[in-house]
Amino acid sequence: MATRKIVCQNRKARHDYFILDEYEAGMVLVGTEIKSLRLGHANLKDSYAKIRNGEVFLDNMHIGTYPFAAHDNHDPLRTRKLLLHKSEIKRLTGKVKERGQSLIPIRVYLKGGKAKVTLALAKGKRKYDKREAIRQRDEKREMDREKRNSRKT
Repeated sequence: MATRKIVCQNRKARHDYFILDEYEAGMVLVGTEIKSLRLGHANLKDSYAKIRNGEVFLDNMHIGTYPFAAHDNHDPLRTRKLLLHKSEIKRLTGKVKERGQSLIPIRVYLKGGKAKVTLALAKGKRKYDKREAIRQRDEKREMDREKRNSRKT
């Protein structure tokens, strides 16, 4: 089994979206990008995936420039192609066309020396959904605290 090293995560995605399904995709990168990823210089904030001409592309993902490259460094915000099976792309194309569903990258990691991204098919939460999730989390935290305190006495 290949080891996985998580490079970066989009923690806010679970707060802003309902995650319906997840897909693992490979990334097409240039040399300085993979070196920079191995150093952990990546950020998924405000990034998203789009399907164009039967191919999936990741937009707005920031991979910092590689500090040891003299002149052939990459553009940090360039559009990157994602590698998925054709059947997965067709399935995603149909689902993304539905109202309110989008492709959001959740995490980027290294698996067996290759850069992978976990894409989530997601539906946006409304403000009241977010408040409800926060309220439930606070209630659960309070119940756990009560359990812990009752065990101590």
